[in-house]
Amino acid sequence: MDVTEGRMDVTEGRYEDIHARLKTYEGLTAVGGVGKDLVNEPMIRHWCEAMGDTNPAYAGADAVAPATMLQPWTMGGLSGHGGRSEAYVEMLGLLDAAGYTSVVATDCEQEYLRPLRPGDRITFDSVIESVSERKTTKLGTGYFVTTRTDVRAGGEPAGTHRFRILKYVPAGRRRRDGAAGRAATAARQAVAEAGEALAPSWEVSTPTGEALTPTREAVAPTGEALTPARDASVSTGEATTASRPKRPRPVVNRDNAGFWEGVSRHQLLIQRCEKCETLRFPWLPGCNSCGCLEWDTVEATGEGTVYSYVVMHHPPFPAFDPPYAVGLVELVEGVRMISNVVGVPHDRVRIGMPVRLEFERVDEELELPVFRAVEGSGG
Repeated sequence: MDVTEGRMDVTEGRYEDIHARLKTYEGLTAVGGVGKDLVNEPMIRHWCEAMGDTNPAYAGADAVAPATMLQPWTMGGLSGHGGRSEAYVEMLGLLDAAGYTSVVATDCEQEYLRPLRPGDRITFDSVIESVSERKTTKLGTGYFVTTRTDVRAGGEPAGTHRFRILKYVPAGRRRRDGAAGRAATAARQAVAEAGEALAPSWEVSTPTGEALTPTREAVAPTGEALTPARDASVSTGEATTASRPKRPRPVVNRDNAGFWEGVSRHQLLIQRCEKCETLRFPWLPGCNSCGCLEWDTVEATGEGTVYSYVVMHHPPFPAFDPPYAVGLVELVEGVRMISNVVGVPHDRVRIGMPVRLEFERVDEELELPVFRAVEGSGG
């Protein structure tokens, strides 16, 4: 993420005052408690299966948990911990009130002090370690907030987890304080939702020709309903397409360049270890099973099923049109990969749905592998 120092803008008001108040929260407790479960073999097994990690150290009588599982033992799950401190809630409320209402996780750092073993009771304490000065990033202007969680197993230090978020105002949106800012934000949101109908990839009907469902009814900023026919004509207009932002570029490096070369030839290539012949995806420098660094590739047939999926609604990003489905697809070769599921409305994607690989050109420079629902499988 490109970051430059934030500058004082007198038209935006109370930057210095807000920053001084934010700094007073440093060192205060954010959350703390006891892990909801002892370190246990079933959770270790599920983690390893999801990650494709077959290291024998994580199974058997002397099993340990993968070091990178340090955080999951402290998480509250869907029901949450309910233990956020007043200080942490106040700090986030201060940022929200000042207009920094968007949030994105930026990075984490972990330090491991001893292995976690089945039966360990996990306790932890999190503090607000630091709040940065105001920064300007490509996403927008805001403050980086870092929390540090000290994890203990059976009362002994086991590791440290630092987690950093950015609370920000999206780029291009002017921050406003108080009721006027909230009113302006609400107005912009209403216009943005109405403007979704003008997005180039807006779907005006299902693959079976059904009309738009009520939840996707399109309304112009003037309040006039957009008919599917009008929506379709607007979405294909040259002016709209020309102004559409480009999708982010994939990060290509020496470890995955071969994969993207395959995509350019409309091939989905899977790495295969030359020693034990284990297939692996995503691409890695070495084999998780035996450690061998030598490998070749096999071409996937492109057939698979939806192993799991999420539907993206928020936050909206330029060049994307929520809601859309992102699937974890299990290929017939046995590996899994993440990509968009297309060909059916987002609310008809199902676990177990058969899909087939195709390559979608998203702009003149970029083509990506996606998975289209097999005809007749969405319902």
